[in-house]
Amino acid sequence: MSSKPSNPVDLQDCRNAIAAAGRCDEGEALARLVARAGLSADDRLQITEHARRLVARVRADTKPGLMEVFLAEYGLSTREGVALMCLAEALLRVPDAPTIDALIEDKIAPSEWGKHLGRSSSSLVNASTWALMLTGKVLDDDEEGGIAGLLRGAVKRLGEPVIRIAVGRAMRELGRQFVLGRSIEEAMENAAASEPRGLTYSYDMLGEEALTEAAARRYHLAYSDAITALAKTADGDDVTVNPGISVKLSALHPRFEASQRGPVMGDLVERVLSLALLAKSAGIGFNVDAEEADRLDLSLDVIEAVFGHPSLAGWEGFGVVVQTYGPRAAPILDWLHALAERCDRRMMVRLVKGAYWDTEIKRAQTLGLARFPVFTRKAATDVSFIACARHLFALTDRLYPQFATHNAHSVAAILHMAQGRAAFEFQRLHGMGEALYDIVARTEDTTCRVYAPVGAHADLLAYLVRRLLENGANSSFVNQIVDEGVPLAHVAADPFETMANWGGVAANPGITRPSDLFAPRRRNSGGWDLTDAPTLARIDAARAPFRDHVWMAVPLIAGGPLANRKKD
Repeated sequence: MSSKPSNPVDLQDCRNAIAAAGRCDEGEALARLVARAGLSADDRLQITEHARRLVARVRADTKPGLMEVFLAEYGLSTREGVALMCLAEALLRVPDAPTIDALIEDKIAPSEWGKHLGRSSSSLVNASTWALMLTGKVLDDDEEGGIAGLLRGAVKRLGEPVIRIAVGRAMRELGRQFVLGRSIEEAMENAAASEPRGLTYSYDMLGEEALTEAAARRYHLAYSDAITALAKTADGDDVTVNPGISVKLSALHPRFEASQRGPVMGDLVERVLSLALLAKSAGIGFNVDAEEADRLDLSLDVIEAVFGHPSLAGWEGFGVVVQTYGPRAAPILDWLHALAERCDRRMMVRLVKGAYWDTEIKRAQTLGLARFPVFTRKAATDVSFIACARHLFALTDRLYPQFATHNAHSVAAILHMAQGRAAFEFQRLHGMGEALYDIVARTEDTTCRVYAPVGAHADLLAYLVRRLLENGANSSFVNQIVDEGVPLAHVAADPFETMANWGGVAANPGITRPSDLFAPRRRNSGGWDLTDAPTLARIDAARAPFRDHVWMAVPLIAGGPLANRKKD
């Protein structure tokens, strides 16, 4: 289904709608999304039944990938899973070997690794369990008397460096499941084996948020080299069948933040434009990745400046990623459509659920913001994804939909809503979702693009932690897909029906509101979001009467301010 507005939509009106959506009550936002989805009870029943069939076929006909097996055994619902997530995340900030040893002792020793031994169908997961169990026993602090205690102490002292190396190697082994190659050339070589099956790739050069100008220049060079290499494989005239690349704006500027808008709109726009021009000449897709909510407004400014540049006229390979776990997603789609309409060409839009949920929740709490920038329940994000997919299908005159999900119900919903199979593509992460999309490709005649990270294992950890946190919870589809103990009806549950059972309370009661962070001792102080345009406008309005006022600061001493005293 495609429609074209009779009158052009003003871009600023769309930006105002985006800002208003960010201040909307969670329940009100979800009510609008349910209406936007426009699914009848019969539609939802058909989607759910299709999702159940997909899950049943994944369980019966295919061998699940290592990630699915690993998460089924060590999900975030287990003490051991939490220990692994904490260990992986904390390694990002560990400065030296002794600290790594202490961290391993703290996170691994207390857990009951033995209960996982032999339970997995994967020999690699079982081997990991055995190693962790031995490590936990070596680092157990229970005291034993006599020679046994002395030997255990000696093993502990001698074993920590070995354990440190083993943990590092384990992380690298896990990383190989998610990184297509250490270099773009290696990644392209590995991808070549899958391309005959109809898979296409979008490459992501690992590394995030450049902290220095030198780092930003390195990332820019890495993106440039990757685009140049990919040009050799871009054989088709249609950019949607050629490989693509994804870039992070924070990797291209060391101060990608609202307070540095001037430098960002100069240096960063120039860098992104140069990469987009290179991608245009190479004939590949070029996607601007989504990041944290406090960078959204600035990201849209950069996207508008680059996409509207005359040198990109007529090129339809520019793409944008939209995260649906926030209430601003739907008006962002309207803004992108209006931008493409103004520039008279099409744009690719990758719809995802979102990868920074934990960060957004904690940031809102610590700043004492009025509300969260993301939905607080998983089912709400699923509803938002489906509603935005429906909306995206209505904008295909200017937007090319790309749906990135590993959830069978979301896949079934998209297949149900789509008018034909050629007007969109699915996307999945490298190392995840192979079984589901193999089935969908065979039975539904759809295409699937693989989002493939590229880089050294030293750059993997931030990406890996996000993937584990995103998919490691016991409510995650990836976590549940191979767990025969979870009923099909639960794995493929209808999120609209789940919402109906909330009793009209949209906000998750298990998540502390920012204002209640220190309850019951006191109410959290209200903070200012200095990345929010309406907030900044209110601050400017309050400052306006004093803009030309000259303030005088003088010391106070006996007899009054020194400046007001007569000179002797």
